[in-house]
Amino acid sequence: MDTIYDIVIIGGGATGCGAAVDAASRGYKTLLVEQYDFGKGTSSRSTKLVHGGVRYLAQGNIKLVREALAERGRLLKNAPHVTGTQPFVVPVFSLWEKFYYSVGLKVYDILSGKLSLGKTQLLSKKKTLELLPALNPTKLVGGILYYDGQFNDAELCIDLVHTAVRHGAEVINYTKAVGFVKEKGVIVGVELEDTLGGARRVVRCKTVINATGVFTDAVLQMDDPHADTLVYPSQGIHLVIDAKHFKGTNALMIPKTDDGRVLFAVPWQGKVVVGTTDTHVDHIDAEPLPLAEEIIFLLDHFNRYCNAQLTKADVLSVFVGLRPLVKAAGTTVSSMLSRDHTLVVSPSKMVTITGGKWTTYRKMAEDAVNNAVFVGKLDGGRGTAYAEGKLRAASGAKSREPLVDRKCVTKDLQIGDMGAAKKLAEQLIADNPAMAVVLMPAAVSQIDVAAQLPTANAAQAQEASAIRVVDVVVAARRNYVKTVEDFLARRNRLLFLDARAAIALAPAVANILQKELHWTNEHREAQVQSFVQLAQQYIVH
Repeated sequence: MDTIYDIVIIGGGATGCGAAVDAASRGYKTLLVEQYDFGKGTSSRSTKLVHGGVRYLAQGNIKLVREALAERGRLLKNAPHVTGTQPFVVPVFSLWEKFYYSVGLKVYDILSGKLSLGKTQLLSKKKTLELLPALNPTKLVGGILYYDGQFNDAELCIDLVHTAVRHGAEVINYTKAVGFVKEKGVIVGVELEDTLGGARRVVRCKTVINATGVFTDAVLQMDDPHADTLVYPSQGIHLVIDAKHFKGTNALMIPKTDDGRVLFAVPWQGKVVVGTTDTHVDHIDAEPLPLAEEIIFLLDHFNRYCNAQLTKADVLSVFVGLRPLVKAAGTTVSSMLSRDHTLVVSPSKMVTITGGKWTTYRKMAEDAVNNAVFVGKLDGGRGTAYAEGKLRAASGAKSREPLVDRKCVTKDLQIGDMGAAKKLAEQLIADNPAMAVVLMPAAVSQIDVAAQLPTANAAQAQEASAIRVVDVVVAARRNYVKTVEDFLARRNRLLFLDARAAIALAPAVANILQKELHWTNEHREAQVQSFVQLAQQYIVH
């Protein structure tokens, strides 16, 4: 008998993975499909902050800030292994600024309630410079210290995938939804295409959630060619620099730049992430490119506020993400568009969820699944997986515990693989100590790429990565890695931290993946070349 899924979720980013966790943990038979790799798009390209949004407070969006702060607290509790607390310092250059921002950040504290990460403090000029030694002291009056959350976005995405699978979901990356099967105008099936192999198949379902971020409109119009567009895409870039340019453990936050954005300089994984911009774009691409003016804007602003003279040569990597902002009548400035999420139910009963931000992914997922349950009439809230469990139990067969009823359980649900990857790595090393060997970078000159590519220093590349053989093996066996890019961009973040170092390690990673994934020599070489070509887009020329 063909499987009928209660819910098929299209899109393997933050919201889609979150929806898979929510649906599966309620007991619904759930399938998650992603056309690229999990977290390939916007969800791996954030500022790495789990935050309520100080800027949204200035816009008067108290509801979004309060909700985001509550979600921040839940995420730090449910995924402590990929999250943490990050102290921020806001430098102020007048007594009015000191009063204005201190009041705002005190309100931020109050709104977080019992989930506060630390008390906001007013700082003298001397203390501000102690906490931010890179800061330019000119005209400085003092500062404000506050606390927010930080995380590894791509790692959290994979942990959500593991959590969904732990609760019975099926998940597939590199699988694209290319069409719908309908009966009486209602979706009853989804046509899927394997984007690596090309094979197609149809899966049957009771309802569909469209959680495709900036690709939302493409899926809406696949359902209905006349559907209105929802998304107003905005591009944000981040520069990654060496920590020597911004020493210490505290982050810098400038509340208002020339374009109305917040400027961050945040220590992350041994480097410093500087961002971000807010530029409307008309073209949606899986690998968006930074604009020259965006790079100049961030370098100029960093140099203005810090004792630095950064140039393009100091940038180790630049990464670019597209925000799926939701259109608003009369608003043409993307930085003013709401980061709240929008939910739409189509006549075909497809539920579309878009907008929002990483911090509120869990609430977005809950809202999407609640609506899918309603429009799909999913067994009064007890889905196929639950019903099958009851039947197995009635027949005396071994059954996993029926997990659920209609209510969402993700507010207190632990996220992750419960240490399975770590245990596998330890076992592999115990069986073969060579698995613990750290990969050696190749000289870039050994890789057949354009001669103008800047050369990575081998020692620096090795120090930056510290990637072991076992890390690649485990990623291939447990963490859904299908390409060199999957590993170097998202399972390990080296491409985002130092693009040249990532290029230097690509051949070594490809050699291990060749054995694990049974590649031919030709496929291995194609993988290296493809990755090198991609990585050049992360280097500022």
